[in-house]
Amino acid sequence: MSKKKFGGLGQYIGTVGALLILCVILTIVSDTFLTYNNIMSILKQTTFTALTAAGMLLCLITAGIDLSVGANAIFCACMVGMLLNKGVDNAFLLIIVPLIAGTAIGLINGLLLTRLHLPHPFVSTLGMKNFLWGAALLVTGSQMVSGFPNSVMWLGTATIGGFPIGYIVVIVIYVIMHILLTRTALGRSIYCAGGNPEATRLSGINSANVLTFCYTISGLMAGIAGIVSLGRSGTANGATAIQPYDTDAIASCVIGGASFMGGKGTMLGTMIGALVIATLRNGFTLLAISSAVQNMVLGLVIIAAVLLDVYREAMAAFARRREAAAKARA
Repeated sequence: MSKKKFGGLGQYIGTVGALLILCVILTIVSDTFLTYNNIMSILKQTTFTALTAAGMLLCLITAGIDLSVGANAIFCACMVGMLLNKGVDNAFLLIIVPLIAGTAIGLINGLLLTRLHLPHPFVSTLGMKNFLWGAALLVTGSQMVSGFPNSVMWLGTATIGGFPIGYIVVIVIYVIMHILLTRTALGRSIYCAGGNPEATRLSGINSANVLTFCYTISGLMAGIAGIVSLGRSGTANGATAIQPYDTDAIASCVIGGASFMGGKGTMLGTMIGALVIATLRNGFTLLAISSAVQNMVLGLVIIAAVLLDVYREAMAAFARRREAAAKARA
């Protein structure tokens, strides 16, 4: 194996190792963790997180962030609930409306950043998160909506031999996005926009269009996640829009190797990170750990992920300085 290939695989060793250690610990402390049904349950839980993390990754690669992905997903689910309350039972409409709504919200996030020139996506997407929280409550009348048709819940409930269809859809999406990021000019532009803005400008790449595309795709992923959530819970509840779904998505990306500095991150790493978060949450449930402790632990995980990101950046900078010094001596 070439050094380049080994280096490419080596970046995932730490993340996979953390996932394996977590699985070993949970297997020891819980008799039900390593059962087929529970593993399938983890994959179902990973589906929602992986979808929101897929869009989040594009934003992080551009040195941005989308704090509205979770609220966007719940709002899209509540849009389906609103249609159901109004007597709409057409499966096509119940699926296409949340996808359009999620994509439109992502587009607005992108335009706020690139056309209205808000100082940082943290500002616009945090504001959008709170707006969508209120909007989700408004469209459902602050009531939980249930009784969705199977055609809508199918993506979150259907299985093949117990294996969730939703997770298969996630794998397909991740493969497509991996090809986009690694095999297309647009993908290279996304990495360049985050890793080296000056080079992006000099090469003639329209950074505004690239950023708008990334936030639009993030919105689309949120829309799909919203449909999945209907199958998982069976309800549309606007009150859950404030839940920390966005922090799970961010943690998945950073654990998987993305950087807040931009220019880094892969779909495979993000998938592994999403599995880590879903496994951790599953362990909390099996051990009946209180929500207060869960939030504390997940907060520490996010802090650790950020510290890891800072450490990686510092080591990379040190390596570049050593290489430059060595060339200067030569």
